[in-house]
Amino acid sequence: MIEILLGALLFCAVAYFVLAPLRRAEGEGGDGAQAARIAELQSRKESKYREIRDTELDHAAGKLSDEDFRRQDAELRAQAIEILNQLDKVRGQQPAEGTGGRAA
Repeated sequence: MIEILLGALLFCAVAYFVLAPLRRAEGEGGDGAQAARIAELQSRKESKYREIRDTELDHAAGKLSDEDFRRQDAELRAQAIEILNQLDKVRGQQPAEGTGGRAA
């Protein structure tokens, strides 16, 4: 009889710890959506950084003229800054004044 009681108690304890993440996710509600938005913005940021590096490599290899490089680089960096500002906003931070959200 004691073995059955200990087995049931052990089962309840394991179930409690296994189901803890599910209980936490239900209680947080918006945090799951916020985490998904942050992950999406992080992915966009990394993609934009790759585009900037690719543009720099194309310019160094002579595939882009100086004028085209400056235009494309400025455009890509402005888009990257916008993504960084969105990340700051989602995380509840205020962008720094005059830096577009990033220190120089």
